[in-house]
Amino acid sequence: MIYLDNAATTLRKPQCVIDAVVQAMNSMGNAGRGAHSNSLSASRVVYDTRCKVAKLFGCKRPDHVVFTCNSTEALNIALNGIFEPGDHVITTDLEHNSVLRPLYRLEKEGVIALDFVPADKQGRPNYASFEGLIRENTRAIVCTHASNLTGNMIDIARVGKIAHNHGLLFVVDASQTAGAVPIDMEAMDIDILCFTGHKGLMAPQGTGGLCIREGVEIRPFKVGGSGVHSYDREQPSPYPTRLEAGTLNSHGIAGLSASLDYVNQIGVEAIRSHENALMRRFYDGVSKINGITVYGDFDSERTAVVTLNIWDEDSSMISDVLFEDYEISTRPGAHCAPRMHEALGTTEQGAVRFSFSWFNTEEEVDAAIRAVAELAE
Repeated sequence: MIYLDNAATTLRKPQCVIDAVVQAMNSMGNAGRGAHSNSLSASRVVYDTRCKVAKLFGCKRPDHVVFTCNSTEALNIALNGIFEPGDHVITTDLEHNSVLRPLYRLEKEGVIALDFVPADKQGRPNYASFEGLIRENTRAIVCTHASNLTGNMIDIARVGKIAHNHGLLFVVDASQTAGAVPIDMEAMDIDILCFTGHKGLMAPQGTGGLCIREGVEIRPFKVGGSGVHSYDREQPSPYPTRLEAGTLNSHGIAGLSASLDYVNQIGVEAIRSHENALMRRFYDGVSKINGITVYGDFDSERTAVVTLNIWDEDSSMISDVLFEDYEISTRPGAHCAPRMHEALGTTEQGAVRFSFSWFNTEEEVDAAIRAVAELAE
């Protein structure tokens, strides 16, 4: 089987990640919930992983790295914790439902007013619109680093500068770029970075988090056991405990720690170079085939994603045939990105997404090109 659905989750994990999870499950207790060696070993792994995450993303304070189940939870924590009634928020047409639905709910509840930076038919944002949409009550700009549908990247350093020039918070969804594209919160003016472990970082599912710039206050999204200040009626206020009620996924975090070591050993730039080379090879092969429509901007910075349609065939049918007849795994449909499909004009047909990882090969790419060519013919 050729797995080309890495934008959804990386199927192949480094062996060191698997070994770390197994070892953790056999040895680690509940972090911060005891003075015995099993609990302390879990606490040490969690703290060490905070430091690794902070270093990778340029977050100055490891205690401002908060662990969650995924970027969806991280985004819900951030977006439900920073806004007050009457705030105005700017986001983009490139967003995943992990950003859209929390914002839509806040809008429906009357907490925020919401505006969108539009995307053109190639899925590119209109950067001039960011400043044009700013009001006196604008509180934040919230945007993805890269579209999960087209692979188009937003210049977040440019948007971060706009946000900070106007005294706004800048919240970034790095679901598609963490581990695959260099990120520096300080250099890019990011106030809150939300990430997941199971995609570019090649870590287990059920891992992720948010990195918070010093001075940014987020109200707790959930409250409960913390292991400290047990007699207080309110959730302890210091980070990261403020946002980490309940038992952490220490076993998954152990796997995340190992994956961070693996990524750092190879180098994010080397990973990006390999994945983008595969993406370009695939794009060059399929874009010349009669009947193929490829979506996105391939002349600008992007992630290792190629999304296409074959004639006017339903994307789900194409994806099903690719798997049943060619054993190639892809992702069809709407990709949890409704506004992006509206911009592309693919709301009815959907689209078939091919996404590449460090573990894919040129031989797999060439097999996928042949399969697409046969289906188009």
